[in-house]
Amino acid sequence: MASPLIDFCEQANPAVLRQARATSFKNAQRVQASFMAAAEKQVLVWLAEHTPAWINSDHLTLLGFAAQIMAGAGYALAGSDRRWLLVVIIFLALNWLGDSLDGTLARVRQKQRPRYGFYVDHILDSFGSLALMGGLALSGYMHPYVAIGLLLGFLMLSIQSYLATYTLGEFRLSFWNFGPTELRILLAAGNLALFRWPVVWAQHYRLFDVGGVIGLIGMGLMLIFFTARNTRRLYREERIR
Repeated sequence: MASPLIDFCEQANPAVLRQARATSFKNAQRVQASFMAAAEKQVLVWLAEHTPAWINSDHLTLLGFAAQIMAGAGYALAGSDRRWLLVVIIFLALNWLGDSLDGTLARVRQKQRPRYGFYVDHILDSFGSLALMGGLALSGYMHPYVAIGLLLGFLMLSIQSYLATYTLGEFRLSFWNFGPTELRILLAAGNLALFRWPVVWAQHYRLFDVGGVIGLIGMGLMLIFFTARNTRRLYREERIR
């Protein structure tokens, strides 16, 4: 619900409203507790310190987004040529570089745009995930229903995370020690295994279907756990006496 000040600004002077929003915005606390978080942070800081001056955060964001789109296209093409599975690993690495380094570069250079960066980064992640899961659905290596389920699971976890960012002031980048980097590594390892063994268990079940179902179960449990925990915390913090 808007405050009386915001209502007044909207009616009287939109410029004052923009300034009020900019000055009142507060960065949420980043919660990153994945297995590789510490090592990854050191690598990213080193890369940011050695990145040429002509490269900025927007360039890296676009690199990450384009690489994720190309990874989805690579999966779709892998249906006719398995060698594209190996090319997808390269795109996953480029996606990690762009998606992970853009924010670090802004912080190292002290050129942060928190609202712009948060919005652009995560809306592009949503479109990129749609392309990635779409490519898997078209590849023939994963049943389309499993790919759709994984996309829905990702979007539900994202919604949960964004709501927690707004209500709790905490932006969670990892769940149960798993973050985007760990997921990319698992996906790349899956590509290597898939290149050698397209199916498992008596030549009946597709490898990515088995992995996808396991991923769906894990995401479902995460969603239930963090939703219940955050609801309980908010209830306690705003208890009606």
